[in-house]
Parts: sequence; C-alpha cells; structure tokens
Amino acid sequence: MDYDVVVVGGGHAGIEAARGASSIGAKTLLLTMDIAMIGNTPCNPHIGGSAKGIVVREVDALGGLMGLAADAHPLQIKMLNRSKGPGVRCLRAQVGKHDYPKQILFLLREIKGLDIVEEEVSSLLYDGERVRGVYLKDGTPVTSKAVVLTTGTFLDSRIIRGKDSILSGPDGLPPSLRLAEDLRGLGLRMVRFKTGTPPRLAYESIDFSKAEIEPGEEGPLAFSYLTTKYTPLKDQLPCYLVYTNGRTHDLIRAHLQESAVYSGLIKGTGPRYCPSIESKLVRFPDRARHQLFLEPEEDDYSSVYLQGFSTGFGEEMQEKMVRTIVGLENARILKYAYQIEYDAIDSLEFDRHLRVKKVPGLFGAGQICGTSGYEEAAGLGLVAGANAALSALGRPLFSLGRNESYIGVMIDDLVTKGADEPYRLLSSRAEHRLLLRHDNADLRLTEKGRQFGLVDDLRYASFLGRKAELQKGRAALEAAKIPFSERRKAILSKAGYVDEGRSLRAIDLLKRSRVSLLDVSSLVDGFPALGPDSLLTLETEVKFAGYLSREEREIAEAASYEGMTLPPDIDYHNVDGLRLEAREKLQERRPSTIGEAGRLPGVNPADVTVLLLYLRRTRGQ
Repeated sequence: MDYDVVVVGGGHAGIEAARGASSIGAKTLLLTMDIAMIGNTPCNPHIGGSAKGIVVREVDALGGLMGLAADAHPLQIKMLNRSKGPGVRCLRAQVGKHDYPKQILFLLREIKGLDIVEEEVSSLLYDGERVRGVYLKDGTPVTSKAVVLTTGTFLDSRIIRGKDSILSGPDGLPPSLRLAEDLRGLGLRMVRFKTGTPPRLAYESIDFSKAEIEPGEEGPLAFSYLTTKYTPLKDQLPCYLVYTNGRTHDLIRAHLQESAVYSGLIKGTGPRYCPSIESKLVRFPDRARHQLFLEPEEDDYSSVYLQGFSTGFGEEMQEKMVRTIVGLENARILKYAYQIEYDAIDSLEFDRHLRVKKVPGLFGAGQICGTSGYEEAAGLGLVAGANAALSALGRPLFSLGRNESYIGVMIDDLVTKGADEPYRLLSSRAEHRLLLRHDNADLRLTEKGRQFGLVDDLRYASFLGRKAELQKGRAALEAAKIPFSERRKAILSKAGYVDEGRSLRAIDLLKRSRVSLLDVSSLVDGFPALGPDSLLTLETEVKFAGYLSREEREIAEAASYEGMTLPPDIDYHNVDGLRLEAREKLQERRPSTIGEAGRLPGVNPADVTVLLLYLRRTRGQ
C-alpha cells in the first residue's frame, strides 16, 4: 500500500487530519484500532465550552467536521458567557456518546481520496533520513510521503484505580506499546502525562428532585456555518447540578492515601484545570462544597456523567463517595472512574507547522503534542493534516498566527513555551480575544483555508454570501437617518437614554450601549434580512469599533518585528545586554523569529529590544 499521507489514530485529531489532508488532494489513509471507536468521547461527551467552542468554529471555518457532527443531534446546547463581552462568548453542546461517532464516520466516508482501515501501527518506517511510512502490527509496510501521529492517550498507556494498575488504553482498548518504544528510539524527548474521567451513573438510580435543573437554550445555536436546522429547547435534555458536602470530604480525607493520585502510584503530570475531586479538597481545604454536574450521555438518558468527580480511588471507595452526595444516595455506577497515564512527545520537538523537527516526514497532533481536550486535538489535527499533505505534494506549508485564531495561540504556546502539563486552551491565553470571536471565525479563516485547498465550493459560496450580507447591513446602517418617533423614543428610554428629538444616523444609534441591532433595524426601512451570525458580527463590529481598531494597530506594530528571523547559529551567551536567564532560555530553545523569542518564559521586553539592536547591527540596518 502506498499513500501520500498516513494518519495514525481515529480520535478527534486524526479525524480532522485525515479530512484536511484529503481535501488538499493527498491520497490519505486513516489507520485506527477500531473503526467503531472513531470519534469516541472517552471522557465527557460534550463539544465546546470556554475558548474551546471558538476552536470548533475555527475548525468549521476551515472546512472541518467537528461542528457539523455536533450540530446533527445535540442533547443540549447553550451559549456561555452571554453576560460578558463578545470576546469570550462561546457554544457548548452535550452530544450523544454513540450518535456523535456515527455522525463523524458518516462524514468521513463521504470524503474522496480517503481510505479508512482497521489496523494497529507498531512502528514507523524510518530509513535514517526521514519517515517513509509505517509498519502494521503484522509487519506489513505502508509507504507514504508523510505520517501524522494522533495517538491520543494510547502511547504506553496505563489505567489506574486505587491500587490497581493495568496496561490499557481508554474504554478498554489496547495500549500502543511498540510505537512508544519506536519514538524513544528516534531520540525524541518524551513526557509522561495523566488525565482522568469520572464515574457514569444509571439514570433510574438518581433522585433528580434533589438536584438543581440546568436547561439548554432556545435559539439559532450551531457550531457550523453550514447548519441551518437548529435544535429547539423542547427537544433538548436538561443537565442537573449537585454538590459534594462535609460527609464526602471527611470520607475522602480519611482515605486520601488510598487514591492513586496521592499514593505515589501515578508518576505522570495531570491537567491543573481538570483535577480529581481529592485534589480539589487538598488545594481548597476551606471550601465547604464543590459543584458537580449530572450530564446525559445518550438521548435515552440511560447513562449519566458525573462531571467534576474525576478520582483515583478504587471501585469500593467510589461507591461510598458517590452515595454521600444528596440525590445520589442510591446511585448505581455503570462505569467506574479511572486515571490514565500515557506518553507524549515534548511539544518543543514540534515546529509551528506541527512537524517533528528532528524527524523529517513526521507530524503530530492532539494529546501526543501535550494537549488535553477534543477541541484542542481537532484544531491541531487540521493543521498537521494540512501540512502533511502540502509537504507530500511539494507545496508551501500552512500556519496560523496568534492574531488569527485560538488554534494559532495554542500552537505558538506549545512550540515556544512548551507544556509541563496537559495543555488546555483558555480565553486568557489569547491577547487579542476581541478579534478572535465566536461569530467571526469564518471572516478570519475561510479565505485562507480556501487558498490552501481546505475549503470546498459549497462552504466558500456560503461564506461569500455571508460577506455580502454583512456589507449590505453595514451600508444600510451608514446610509439611514432615523427621525424622531415614539418607537425610537421607547427604544432609547428602555436603554436608559433621553431622546433629544433630532434625527440620528442608524449607525450612531447602534453605538449606544444596550441598544441592539434588532432594535435599530426595526427603525430602518428596507433593512436587509441578516442571519444570526451576521447580526452578531455587525453589532459587535459597530459597538466595539474603537477597541477593535486599537487591537489591529497593536498587531500591526508588533508585525513590524514579529516575523524578523533570528539566525540559527546565534551564540546567545555572547549577545551583550541580555540577562542571564534570557541567554539560557534563548540558547536552549533557539527561536526562529523575534516574536517567538519574546514569548519564551524568562525573556522580557528589554531582552527583545537587545535582540532587535543585535539584528540591526549585524545586518547593517
């Protein structure tokens, strides 16, 4: 078998890598241990959330599959952070644990140029110069011009509960042992990480009358720009809120050393932002309770996910802990919580195209790069798959900047700062949050995706239609003058303003806080019909025009030196004016540009100024 690109692993990174590579025109093979587990959600079956929901929109804007699959049949969907600024609003959807993978597989099988084969990969086909394919478990070689590793948490993975530790991947699938050894043999720096998942409970064993209901949301809510059919609130399932209590905490504290998290059995580093319940008690000893969410895993509500109750305790102890929670006194556990340890490649081994720098022909995405989360994996998978294809076809590579996308923020963080724990995207990591919004992902990325071959004709036509729609809406706002009327007076009064009676430009009226575009458009004769995304985009661009302009100026100023290349042979120890810590970090990491250098931990703005002066002096500028 011979391909342009081989993708190893059928998780969320592998899905988008395979789709991206195929879309660009590369003959692509997706290898997975179990086709039925493609798109599996071994932890919480939800898509999106804070910052992550924007990543799903970015993946969709670049032609990806995650948003389309999540929109097909969400169990619940809502917009988070509505009371906050537009830069942090994002969607979160609860999806069916079995329905979502079926949707993904259906979409993958529609892709031309993509083969999906159920086989395990044992090692890389490496000739000492570059990777030229993979070997299957039975020794069969599969040749290719590029390989993308998206192995998730399977590399030398171990499931741990209490005192029990077994070699296993998530959901009982076998671990990948020989491939982990192969990567070590290539001289790559490896790290040992861990993550965990909470117990699943039987629906009929829960007393929901003792829990607080958390409904979804009505409205035209969807991840994909192509989605036109929305799930009404009446067809959504509720989630519920419960809490730990003093009995829960006393029980855990009395047996803390029995948890694998504290017994010393676990060696890997876990994600700081998704700790076990016992870690929460240790970190926050004065907190009287911790909130937990009961979330459906299927539309028949047969299985309920106990969000926030990840643990390293054994099965007997888990039974006792769960039953201390009000509403769960008689809960029956369908699947016990576990911790999983696995190997990953040090993220500093990758470049911004997600190539492994030491091993030509090898790319990586997802948890093998040191990330955590389905959405992070999908974003990395798209970039890695695209670049594997472009590399195989001899074309210029694809990259995303920090000012273009959350995906770009994530990649830059990983390859310049590294990850000493599983990396999770947060809105606070993006310095240009107001530009990287939920509503404008297509305006930021679809044109670029089209240039590289990621965006098909259907999506591009939809995008051009939305751009035209926005232009018509803005032109109508700029042209319209709104005379005094009782309706205008009522709108201004409701927003806290006194109507002075003079004629007002529609665009100036919209700039007032608490006055919505829907209000203003109702006063403009012949205002064009706008879709929900275009309404939000236009309103945000008008209301926050000053802030957006300032961010764009800052980006332009930074761009004047951001991309200035640093010679690969600089001896930073001999650059006068650099602080000692900066010299050590720069010598170790060897950034390729001034921008990358400035984002290294231990390098401050004064050090960047020294580097700029050094470049001007050595280049005679």
